[in-house]
Amino acid sequence: MDDLITFSIAVFTGFFAITNPISNMTVFLSLTQGADEKTKADINKRANIIAFIIVLVFVLLGKYIFELFNISIPAFKITGGILIFYIGFDMLQSKQSNVKNIKHVNIDENIAVSPLAIPILAGPGTIVTAMNFVSSAQPVHITIVIAIFAFMSLLTYFTFRLSNLIVRLVGYNVISVIGKIMGLIIAIIGTGMIIEGIKISFNLVTEQ
Repeated sequence: MDDLITFSIAVFTGFFAITNPISNMTVFLSLTQGADEKTKADINKRANIIAFIIVLVFVLLGKYIFELFNISIPAFKITGGILIFYIGFDMLQSKQSNVKNIKHVNIDENIAVSPLAIPILAGPGTIVTAMNFVSSAQPVHITIVIAIFAFMSLLTYFTFRLSNLIVRLVGYNVISVIGKIMGLIIAIIGTGMIIEGIKISFNLVTEQ
């Protein structure tokens, strides 16, 4: 039970850092600026549902994706760790990661699919994080990952819904600080994935 609790905390921390509802809230506000409340609500709902479906597919089919493209777990962890570290490093430097750097988007409900659902909510970092947690996990762990990301999608939905109020109460400066903290956590998660991938590689070589 303690292992499941520890695993659940790690999954929640990883998803919260990489999806970063507070920071992405400002992106949502900028993309929907000038839209009426009904349009904002529709975009918000669609974006989170689509993001959840995308991650769900990779979580459930990740093993088969690995086999189809002959991807080894060590290679995935090392490459994914580098990618996640890069995203976190950009956030620490107050940069918006290239996978999320979107400009000049028209007010259209299609932005719920792109850029909101992918790559902002379910981008490479989120997908890599999800697949990392289930790369060698049991069914109970996969269920936990799906449940926690569903909760994160719900949390993001309500954060976006209350975005105007939150910005007025908290201010952009505090949101910027939160973004930097999340960037540090993401970079640490990425480093941990790289170390874990290297350890698995050495173990495989030793066993041979």
